[in-house]
Amino acid sequence: MSTVVLEDVSLSFGARPILEGLSLRIAEGDRIGLIGPNGSGKSTLLRIFAGDQQPDSGTVRTARGVRIGWLPQDIAVGGGQGLLDFVMKSVPGRTALEEDLAASEALVEDLASREAHDEIVAASERLADLHAELARFDAHYSEHEAMKILAGLGFPTEDLGRDLGELSGGWKMRAVLAALLFSRPDVLLLDEPTNHLDMPSVAWFADFLKAYSRAFVLISHDREFLNEQISRVVTFEVEGVRQYPGNYERYLVQRAEEEEILENKAKNLEREREKAEQFINRFRAQATKARAVQSRIKALDKMESAETYRKRRTMAFTFPEVARAGHEVVRIDEVSKSYGEHRVLRDVTLRVYRDDRIGIIGPNGAGKTTLLKMIAGEIEASAGAITLGHAASPGYYAQHHAELLTAKNTVLNEVSAENREVGGGRVRSVLGAFLFSGDDVDKTIQVLSGGERARVALAKLLVRPGNLLLLDEPTNHLDLDSCESLIESLSGFGGTMVFVSHNRALIRKLANKIWVVEGGTVTEYMGTLDDYMQRERQKLQQAQKEAAGLKAEAREARKTHTQPPPAAGKHAQPAAKPAAPPPSAPVDEKARRRDEAQKREQRNKVIAPLKKKVEELEARIAEIEKKQAERNEKLCDATATLTDKERYALLDGLQVDQTKLDELTERWEKTQKELDEKERGMGA
Repeated sequence: MSTVVLEDVSLSFGARPILEGLSLRIAEGDRIGLIGPNGSGKSTLLRIFAGDQQPDSGTVRTARGVRIGWLPQDIAVGGGQGLLDFVMKSVPGRTALEEDLAASEALVEDLASREAHDEIVAASERLADLHAELARFDAHYSEHEAMKILAGLGFPTEDLGRDLGELSGGWKMRAVLAALLFSRPDVLLLDEPTNHLDMPSVAWFADFLKAYSRAFVLISHDREFLNEQISRVVTFEVEGVRQYPGNYERYLVQRAEEEEILENKAKNLEREREKAEQFINRFRAQATKARAVQSRIKALDKMESAETYRKRRTMAFTFPEVARAGHEVVRIDEVSKSYGEHRVLRDVTLRVYRDDRIGIIGPNGAGKTTLLKMIAGEIEASAGAITLGHAASPGYYAQHHAELLTAKNTVLNEVSAENREVGGGRVRSVLGAFLFSGDDVDKTIQVLSGGERARVALAKLLVRPGNLLLLDEPTNHLDLDSCESLIESLSGFGGTMVFVSHNRALIRKLANKIWVVEGGTVTEYMGTLDDYMQRERQKLQQAQKEAAGLKAEAREARKTHTQPPPAAGKHAQPAAKPAAPPPSAPVDEKARRRDEAQKREQRNKVIAPLKKKVEELEARIAEIEKKQAERNEKLCDATATLTDKERYALLDGLQVDQTKLDELTERWEKTQKELDEKERGMGA
């Protein structure tokens, strides 16, 4: 069944056509990868699916009841609401349901106080229905699930109540992504969702999306991420929008086969055309061949043009040879960096050697960019020293490169200013490699797209590359083809490289060392990237369990704590033998046993009452929970015939016992904590 259908859709921006007669369907469970160069129309197509952009012609149909969730690259989220509340309220209908419930509860109380028996029956039934609906709602969209998603996207537990207005743009994007994933729309539209994610969050998001059973359309510059997620490719080619089954790798194979077929077809047509023209030219003047010549002319006019496979232009460049640096390229000694009272890095000591290719990974905010900026000399360390080695010459590509470009400069002037020793011809040649040709070089920086600005920043590196490349998220804002080209070009770089990236394909291809930045420290990770990601998954799973705090987990914990220790027997593990006393101090066995007995007695005096109290509280909690379940079942039973008095009693009982349950649970938690502390202090 199709959820969204485009039929013969066309759209132009001015004189430039974006879509021409496009027909496309998104079916239930579709996993579509949308690829094409920057500016080709990928984001525009997502806006059409989302209903944010109307086509010039054609039809867009969305099936009844289908919910569409859209994550654009540019978001606008205001403050005034907490992070967890924002995610919880993202599901359509929840706010209205909570408002209806509050109004119904107030109405029932008012009617009861006025003893309006005739009206209270209908109001109570309505209240019971709303309670049941909210219970079903919470079963599908629980706070626990919202907290799991937020933890997966890197939010610490202490941020759950934080106002959205306090978050940076990248973290706001994560909050919007969390809300979309929590609301589980029927069609998920994702425009470069990994741009602001760190490596652990990308790994979690990849696992989440693999298990997502509903349809999604994904734009991503990360080849590996695309390959593991999609089963269909929709691509903007020179000849128009095309579709291919399979993932990105399968698309490349099919496109190469298509190229070969088209080229062979073009060669055959060209040979036929040449033969026809030779025949016409040879026998045009001979009357006996006139009929045959006219036949060839008509055939030539009808002959299909020799269509060739037209490759789209892609960024392609090669780094020039660079001067050889000394053996030790960068020395980092006891470096710390603080912003006010917030210490980002402390006592970092590292070495970068010639020909190292170091990938820096770790959670966002851990200090990856700060470390790179200090090596580049963009900011100073608060303590310690960073020293460049003999003949080391750094070239720096900033993650927020737009801030380092002069808005009013033309593309040509911006790149030329980087190295005045390079002639204009060389600069134009470099710009051509980065897809700036003709009048494009006279555009000002301020009118360029994000992808175009990224290419300008890379072009500046090429006219003065240095022998130490420092790159901060170099694949952000580039399309997939440009990312592939950049990775290939960096593979041929002859110097040393230190880079920050969440792009797994780039790290696998380039890095021969991995630095992990977390908790204020930087360590060289001895395992593989896959080892690191598996470790992060395990850490995240543990964090999610701790953050969730489900009552079910609490009940399981209570059961675990009340189980008696295993009885000693022939299968019991023997206790570790105490060290033998020296010969000069013989052991008084009776005194030792007497001392141990006194300790056990003292311990039991303290521990036993606490254990008994825990058990009593657990029994009372279980009893009340059972009663609450029975009341809910009666209120929600459509076949039950309850009198007004019985319904009031059930509703009152629910309210009273819920207060008791909250109080008992709080007392249990405090008592269990005290018991745990005493057992640890006195020896379990």
